[in-house]
Amino acid sequence: MIDSRFDAPERRSSFRLDMEKELVDIMWKDENGQEKSKKIVCLDFARGGLKLDCDIALPVQTVVTVVFKSASSNNQKLYGKVLRCIKQDTGWFEIALILDKGT
Repeated sequence: MIDSRFDAPERRSSFRLDMEKELVDIMWKDENGQEKSKKIVCLDFARGGLKLDCDIALPVQTVVTVVFKSASSNNQKLYGKVLRCIKQDTGWFEIALILDKGT
């Protein structure tokens, strides 16, 4: 489901990088303000966002921090919001993040 309140970038016009199911760490706050973290799979990366594969749903608008290579001292953090969360036939969720403009 796409929330039309966002100005989502045109998906076909931006370069997409297949992440070959690289593991990343995500961090967010749940509805009670509790900090959560999880290691999940990044499916692809584009200029405007990421596509993730997760075993739990994250509500649209959830602010998420994504950490690439978290065990490394030169890790990379990106910040975004959940744009959509779609349950797959596997029972897992395809989560699309739109990156904050400051990243």
